[in-house]
Amino acid sequence: MPIVNRLADLADEITAWRRDFHENPEILYETVRTAGKVAELLESFGVDEVTTGIGKTGVVGVIKGRNGGAGRTVGLRADMDALPIEEETGKPYASKAAGKMHACGHDGHTAMLLGAAKYLSETRNFDGTVVVIFQPAEEGGAGAKAMIDDGLMTRWPMDEVYGMHNYPGMPVGEFAICKGPIMAATDEFRITVTGKGGHAAKPHQTVDPVVVGSKIVSALQTIASRNANPLDSVVVSVTVFNAGSAFNVIPQDAVLRGTVRSLNADMRDLAEKRMGDIVTSIAAAFDATAKLEFRRGYPVTRNHDDQTDFAAEIAEGIAGDGKVNRSIEPMMGGEDFSYMLEERPGAFIFAGNGDTAGLHHPEYDFNDDLIPVGCSYWVKLVETALPAKAA
Repeated sequence: MPIVNRLADLADEITAWRRDFHENPEILYETVRTAGKVAELLESFGVDEVTTGIGKTGVVGVIKGRNGGAGRTVGLRADMDALPIEEETGKPYASKAAGKMHACGHDGHTAMLLGAAKYLSETRNFDGTVVVIFQPAEEGGAGAKAMIDDGLMTRWPMDEVYGMHNYPGMPVGEFAICKGPIMAATDEFRITVTGKGGHAAKPHQTVDPVVVGSKIVSALQTIASRNANPLDSVVVSVTVFNAGSAFNVIPQDAVLRGTVRSLNADMRDLAEKRMGDIVTSIAAAFDATAKLEFRRGYPVTRNHDDQTDFAAEIAEGIAGDGKVNRSIEPMMGGEDFSYMLEERPGAFIFAGNGDTAGLHHPEYDFNDDLIPVGCSYWVKLVETALPAKAA
């Protein structure tokens, strides 16, 4: 089950779509141009149904198999949004939008799913229905949830749903996946410490929120080192510490912000509880007050066992023996495909992007050599999950 010849022939055309998306990045729910081009292309392919405006700017396409679409339905998802990063690739198709770039490869994800949709619309070599999902706002906007809230799973009932993401550092043509958690829950927090400001030369007459905040930062690290089971994963990172504006003034307030990453519900609950305990108790010990605001973000991206085995087998058919890591270590980054996996069984897989800059880096670029590989994965997944009966 190697690369599909027809998809190899389409690679230049698909690459042109990808580079157009790259040149014209849009962030979060602002993917109006991208969604418009996606819908236009799907219509030109002869897709049976194209619906726009799902989850604000999402696009859904429906492709029916040879039997008119009767039977099972499989969903395939690609994300469309870019990031608020200034591009530094120097490529001729570099971003034309100041401060925005496709630094995570969603331009490639969108193009690959379009390529698969074109092929599937041409061949219809399957029975059942394929729903191709083009999602906005993966990068922090929970676009997957917005599409679900807008009826994605009820208007287009799916039996299974699959996602894919490129992976810098892994050779093109290789894949990686695992059962269970593959990416972390992503929570945010804000801690406001209120003390008593005053002259820096008279600290005894103040309650210094900088000192209190510093103690809180140190103590938060004990959640991972002393509260969590060493076999579980949890990360608590303070990434912002704002306080004061003058060298000789002890400020009244300090604000700390950061993120918590975890791979299971128990660790998520533990982190939130222990943070609350630490923040209030340390503040009280210094006669200060502190407030914790804990906002839960994307849930854990959790692959389903049977669908993971199936996805790995399809990938192995494309890549060959020994080219699919079936037990990759989970990553502490987040992914809002998690919401779709909470609604339907499915699996999320990584596809090698080669020796490129890392994701979210200003020099990152999607590797166009991945296009026929990723398209072939989508096509073979559909044709295997929804086999056409012999005529």
